[in-house]
This record gives sequence, structure tokens and C-alpha cells, in this order.
Amino acid sequence: MEAVENVDWVFIDGQTIEIEDALKAAKKLAASDLDGLVIISGTFHLGHLALILAREVGKPVLLWAFDELPYDGGKIRLNSACGLNLNASNLYKAGFFDYDYHLGDHIDESWVDALRIRAALENSRVGIVGSHAHGFYNIEPQSLGDFHDLGSMIIHYQLDELYSEPVADADIKDEESRLREVFDCGGVTDEQVAKVSRLSVSIRTFMESRGLTAAAIRCWPEFADRYGISPCAAMSMAQGDGLITACEGDVELALSMISLKAVGDEAPFSADLSQVNIEEDTALLWHCGVAPWNLWDKKSVRSLDTYFAGGRGVTADFVLKEGPFTICRIDRAHGENRLLAGKGRSVGMEKLLKGTYAKVRFEKHIKEVYENLIRNGFAHHVAMGYGDYMPILEKFARMRRMKIYV
Repeated sequence: MEAVENVDWVFIDGQTIEIEDALKAAKKLAASDLDGLVIISGTFHLGHLALILAREVGKPVLLWAFDELPYDGGKIRLNSACGLNLNASNLYKAGFFDYDYHLGDHIDESWVDALRIRAALENSRVGIVGSHAHGFYNIEPQSLGDFHDLGSMIIHYQLDELYSEPVADADIKDEESRLREVFDCGGVTDEQVAKVSRLSVSIRTFMESRGLTAAAIRCWPEFADRYGISPCAAMSMAQGDGLITACEGDVELALSMISLKAVGDEAPFSADLSQVNIEEDTALLWHCGVAPWNLWDKKSVRSLDTYFAGGRGVTADFVLKEGPFTICRIDRAHGENRLLAGKGRSVGMEKLLKGTYAKVRFEKHIKEVYENLIRNGFAHHVAMGYGDYMPILEKFARMRRMKIYV
């Protein structure tokens, strides 16, 4: 267990057999500020033990039983699985529902990763800069609900606080050099390149100085009018450096991106599900030029463009790389959080349109994916990460008692 990366373990030495043992162990664990509790059933045992530990520690529980030893006559040699069954039944009937279970000789790392999501959200500070985009009521922030259910603190800022953030001229100059290395800037003016560079530095400084885990930015309609360009390309630069910025003031999208990053995704992408093609069984995960620059497919021209906002859009334009992906969205409706998730593969395409995008084929047929999205009223943004995170997301949903739609 010590080999699991980035985990600090607190162990109880010896066996916990009697009620007094459980009380002593619970006192130590409760004082250790744990994110989760692992209860190993080495054999069959008293039913009091898990109840005491779960009550006193108050964190999600993994019930773990070892593989049974070969049956060779006489007594059952471990009966570990039955001990786990006893614990699960007691916890369930006592109202402790945030438990999971595992049979095997090694810790369930998917459950550990689900804890990472839970801890990341509980410790997150998400800045909403401006508000949600005009008319997008379906992504209106639910600050108190998200704080109650997930522990995430939502903090409001004005748009001008972002683009007026004081930054050093030397940092802007360095960023402009880097920007010109990353993107073909032939389609934009020198003034626009300078504005992208300044805003990119401003985003980083703004988030770091306020201790923000993520920023959800109202990127239209007034941003380009007030600052001179939209923030898309600057957000692409910031996200390529490991920051999380969500489009259109979508806090729940930011929370979804935090979740993917917590389990190792390098650079989550804000996307719309677009160009749904039932016959071909494909769709585009597209957005208007904000994908982290390091998700580039290394084939298309990675460029800046000004295709919207009257020539002041200044977006990143490129095709995203091929490979397995997972989408997710934490979404709140009728007073409850739920989770949309799905996986598939980015199959690659030519650069045929503006913005940043990946042509994808889901594990399920796109008709079923789209039906799930529409019939259940999920908002029109998802977070995309490269890799298969479905087992982790499923465990996280159970841990938080969120209904998951896959």
C-alpha cells in the first residue's frame, strides 16, 4: 500500500478485535484528518467494529477483503468475504451509504483516485469572473449547493479585476515570445498578440494571487468590447501551463475539470458536443479556441484567428491529438448534483473549421450518448480528458451518492 503515489497512510498497528480496540483505533484515526478510511476484514469478526470506525472517523469507507485461501477441508480458512458482507450490511442499515468494497490482495486504486476527486473538490476555490454567459441559465452558479454537496467554495469577481490585474512588462514580453513560438500568429495583428500575452500573464497572476483552483470566465459578450479581444487564446496558454479555466462562466464545468485533473489528467478541455453524426457514429468535441495548447495533434497548423466578435475573437485554432478520452460533467438540477460520464476515442481529422476540436467516437453509439445528454437535461459543456477515468468516476459518484449517467 505504501507504493501508491501521493498518499499519506495512517496505520493501526496490530489487529482490531474487540470493541475497545475499535474505539482506540477510531480516536487515533479521527485525529489524523483523513480523506478516507480503509477497513480490512482479515476474517469474520464482531459487527461493532466497522460501525464504530465509520461513525467516529466520518469519512468514505473502503471495505476490503482478501482473496480466500484454497479450501482444503475442515474450517474455512479466512472467511474474509463474509466479514466484509457483515460490515456492508451493518453500515447500509445504519445509514452509512458512502462505502465501497473490494476483494483482492491489493488496494483498489480506483477508490483511492475517487478520494482524490473528493478531496480536490472539497479544497477547491473557484472564481467566477463576471457571471455566466448571456442567456445561459442552465450553467448559472449554484454556490451554496456546490458548497454543501461538494465542499467547493465559489467566489465572485468582476471582469475588469481579471484584465486589469497588474503584471510586469518583462513577464508580458516573455509571454509574447512564447506565444509566437507556440502559435502561427500571421492571422492576427501585433496589437492582438500583445493583448493575448498580457491577458495570459494576468490570468496566471490573478489566479495565483487569490489562491484559485480554477476560474470560470464570462468570456462573452462584453469581454472583447471592454478589453479589445476575447480571452480564448490567453486561456489556451494558461491551461497549457496547468491552470484550469472554464468558458462562459460555467462553474460546474470548472468543477468537472478539477475532477479530471485530480486523477492525473494533464490538461482538461472545455468542450461542446457538436456536429453529431448519427450515420457515421461520430461527433466533435469542439469549442471556440480555448483548448490547452499542448493537446495539439502535431499535424495541423496551430494558429491564432479572429473569426468572431467582429474580428476581436482571437482564438486558438488546431485539431486535438488522437487517443482514448473520457468526458464528464458535474451538473446540478432540481437541488441535486449528478454526473454525466462517457468514454471513447479521438480519431483524428483534418483542420476544417475554426476553434479547437477533436473528432470522436464514443464507446456507446453517438445516438445513445446524445439521447442521454438531452433527455436528462445536462448543460451543453463537458470536460474532456485523455485516458480512461470511468471506473474512478463511477466510484466517486457512489461515494458522493450522485446519480451517474453513462
